[in-house]
Amino acid sequence: MTEQHVGTDARIEATGKSRDEVTAAPFVDTAGVGAYRIDLHPGTGGRNYVDLSSLPFQIPLGALIPRRVENLLAAAKNVGTTHITNGCYRLHPVEWNIGEAAGALAGFCQARKVSPRLVRNDPSCSRRFSSGCGAGVELEWPKVRPL
Repeated sequence: MTEQHVGTDARIEATGKSRDEVTAAPFVDTAGVGAYRIDLHPGTGGRNYVDLSSLPFQIPLGALIPRRVENLLAAAKNVGTTHITNGCYRLHPVEWNIGEAAGALAGFCQARKVSPRLVRNDPSCSRRFSSGCGAGVELEWPKVRPL
């Protein structure tokens, strides 16, 4: 996940929508949701603090599946993010949602004798997994109309 997926200013630039209309990038393989600003703590580069507005976002299933390792899942802060977007995916409520998704995916794969990568890459299998997640894991933010 990159800043172009969740950062408010980056999404406005990418979509051409106004601040009132813009949303985080939707993912067809959503496995959960999160919401937190992009904040990074001091490093050695001289910039003391980074704080960027972000939008309520989805957690894509693909971010839990390593590219080169089979049958291993990210289950907390170790999901596929950039250094910048890690600032909004590293918070406890988000990592708990990631853990729930990873546990649900592991159980789904074990019961069906399929790999996590197959679930993500096969649209019908992915839909079956997503529909089973409905028992407690939010997959998208509700649509609300401005007042």
